[in-house]
Amino acid sequence: MPNLNRPVSSFRKLSNLAFIGSAILASVVVLAPLVAIFGYLVMKGVGSLNLAFLMHLPKPVGEDGGGMANAIVGSLMILGLGSVLGVPLGIGAGIYMAEFGHGRLVTLVRFTADVLNGVPSIVVGISAYALVVLPQHHFSAFSGGVALGIMMIPTIARTTEEMLLMVPNTIREAALGLGIPQWRTTLQVTLRTASKGVITGAMLAFARVAGETAPLLFTAFGNQFWNLNPNQPTAALPLQIFSYAISPFDEWHRQAWAGALILILLIVIAVSAVRVVTSRGTMANNA
Repeated sequence: MPNLNRPVSSFRKLSNLAFIGSAILASVVVLAPLVAIFGYLVMKGVGSLNLAFLMHLPKPVGEDGGGMANAIVGSLMILGLGSVLGVPLGIGAGIYMAEFGHGRLVTLVRFTADVLNGVPSIVVGISAYALVVLPQHHFSAFSGGVALGIMMIPTIARTTEEMLLMVPNTIREAALGLGIPQWRTTLQVTLRTASKGVITGAMLAFARVAGETAPLLFTAFGNQFWNLNPNQPTAALPLQIFSYAISPFDEWHRQAWAGALILILLIVIAVSAVRVVTSRGTMANNA
């Protein structure tokens, strides 16, 4: 019998330490830009954050104060509209590719999703302008939501497909063996098993489109006043930040940094909230 108590060689110990060190270094390299960007945003933008910034409308040049309350609400409205459009369609396309698709059609859907993932956002904005803005003859929050929803679909679809394919076939076979129809097996068994990964993919798509400016320039267009009508031009944080950043006024530059900080914080809060809810649901199911 082999000697199981033989000491580990120095070479193997060094190799193990080298690989562990490389993995830690790679993690630090990945996290360092994120920490640096967030720290710089805090340093430049926290000085302009106050209650007035979160609750007041923008003020004309030369007047002190003002805020981006309308842009914050507008961003939430446009992102909500985009999510209502993009999340169901993306999940549905992912379910089709993983569970029901066969032959050339599923290959075409998968190829289209991969191509859309690489399309520049400004092209999506121009497409939404031609499809929605021109027929309506005006800009609107709805057209901005359409543009962002189109950008969300391919990411969600491909993530959903990969998550569903990771579910063991034995789970599907057990449900089908009990006489459960395939559509119900897919929705209540397979999709529920992969729900955590599907939700993570949806949040990745949400975070990606939350800071997009180019599509909104051709669709939502922006607004200096309050607007809760999805059929009218609407302010959004990326548009307001862009407008202030290219201006020659120092006060607007400071507010642009504060707006960028608010945008990052909103994304972090939204993603964190979804992760907390999904983790609680998983813990409750395990219990």
